[in-house]
Amino acid sequence: MKHLVIPALLALLVAGCSSTPDTGAEQSGAPVEGRDGVRTVTTGGVGSSQLPAILTDPKSILSKRSVYFDYDSFEIKPEFKDLVAAHAKFLNENRQFRILVQGNTDERGSREYNVALGQKRADAVKKALTLLGVREDQVESVSLGEEKPACVDQNDNCWAKNRRSDILYNGEF
Repeated sequence: MKHLVIPALLALLVAGCSSTPDTGAEQSGAPVEGRDGVRTVTTGGVGSSQLPAILTDPKSILSKRSVYFDYDSFEIKPEFKDLVAAHAKFLNENRQFRILVQGNTDERGSREYNVALGQKRADAVKKALTLLGVREDQVESVSLGEEKPACVDQNDNCWAKNRRSDILYNGEF
C-alpha cells in the first residue's frame, strides 16, 4: 500500500505545480521597442498597468527613464542629475520597488568594448542612485551594449539616442 501512496502523492504534486497559459485572460506588461521601432507589449510578471500613475504620467519627471551620455563616456551629464535624483527619491519612499538599469551604446566600437561601456553607464546610474540613499538590493545594472538601439540610422543624432541607460521598474523587466 505504501508503494502506491507515494507515487500517487508525487503525481498530484507534479500536476499541482504545472501550469498552462490562460489564453482567455488579457495580459499586460511593459511596452518594448524593438530594433525596427515597433512597440510591443510583454507579458508575465507585474504589468506596467500596475505601476503607480506617477511612473507613467508623461507630466511626471519619473516617466522619463533614459539618461543620455556623451560619446565614449559614462559620466552622467548635469542635465540628467535631477532625473536620477527624482528616481532615487521615489525609490527611497517606495522600498518595495526594484529597478533594472540597462546600459546601452551606439554600434561604433567592438562588441566587447560596447558591452564594457554599457556596463559602466549602467553602473554610473546605479552608483548615483545608491549615493542618494537607494538600497543596493533595489538596483540591478546590466549592459546591453549595442543590442537595443533606440535608433538605427547612421548619423550623429541617432547615435546620441543610443548612448543611454534605461531605467525599468519591476514589472517592466
